[in-house]
Amino acid sequence: MSGSNFGNIFKISTWGESHGKALGVVVDGCPAGLPLTEDDIQLFLNRRKPGQSSYTTPRNEDDCVEILSGVFEGKTTGTPISMVVYNKSQRSKDYSAISEIYRPGHADYTFDMKYGFRDYRGGGRSSGRETIGRVAAGAIASKLLAELGISILTYSKSIGEVEIDYDNFDASQILKNPLYMPDADAATKAEALLKEKMSEKNSVGGIIECLVDGMPAGVGEPVFEKLDANLAKAIMSIGAVKGVEIGDGFDVATSTGLTDNDGFKYENGVFSKTSNHAGGILGGISDGSQIILRAAIKPTPSIASTQNTVNKSMENIPVEIHGRHDPIIVPRAVVVVESMVALTLIDMIFMSMTSKLDNVKKYFDK
Repeated sequence: MSGSNFGNIFKISTWGESHGKALGVVVDGCPAGLPLTEDDIQLFLNRRKPGQSSYTTPRNEDDCVEILSGVFEGKTTGTPISMVVYNKSQRSKDYSAISEIYRPGHADYTFDMKYGFRDYRGGGRSSGRETIGRVAAGAIASKLLAELGISILTYSKSIGEVEIDYDNFDASQILKNPLYMPDADAATKAEALLKEKMSEKNSVGGIIECLVDGMPAGVGEPVFEKLDANLAKAIMSIGAVKGVEIGDGFDVATSTGLTDNDGFKYENGVFSKTSNHAGGILGGISDGSQIILRAAIKPTPSIASTQNTVNKSMENIPVEIHGRHDPIIVPRAVVVVESMVALTLIDMIFMSMTSKLDNVKKYFDK
């Protein structure tokens, strides 16, 4: 299987399956000298691990990370950083009943058509548990960005039809409710909606919003390595994502040039924009303003309601999915979106370092 690698200079390779012995990631291209401990990684992994509320799968995994290489005396060495998280709560027998069934909304059928074989225990590589490696690597990328004064804020913008009110926006609320919403009132309404859907053996989706501050202008390429294109690819590589917006996104289709264009101004020695409909990226290159990105997350496909499907013998059958599943994917995907954004940004920053000859000369100046 190809396609488990991501990045050009700051590269990651994820490995492992949902019900295998372990999952992990190898990070290559991290500069030497970055302070890094397992606690730094664990902070990110704790945001996506299961069993933290009634709205996540009850699978009991600590998701404790071990750094196997690339760190010495608390700092990165510049060599590949290998990290592992061991699976400790697999219940593969939960999936034996669906070993011959193509679950609606899952990759079972397409996986079978591509490889002629699939790991039915939780989906194998197509499981959301694969994102453990992305999040572990994203923690490192985020630390590097922080060293450059770049910060990322990511949260649930909406759960089903319940959307945050920006007048009630309070970033301190994000980690105070199980849905990672920056609006306490919206979080309460969303929890009520989830309880209703769970009682109906149903699920809901939502939108994750990601804001990047401190990004310098000039990162990205004008053609095939556009910053927005690479961000979209990174976010769309997350299994549950069905759409990505940058800035005003799909609203530009009903806008006009006068309202969509961001004006420029120069005051007190500072160049800036009068608005940010573009979401911080122009012509595939960062413009120095806040990057605004949104990801649409589909409803959890594993639901206990009866659905129509087909088995490997091509017989039409009903199916009800049982076992341990998230009634909503959005909250645990917040840190996954943040991680993929961080990985994309640091890789493209490294790629942009040689865009100007002056930058190369500065590096080699004695």
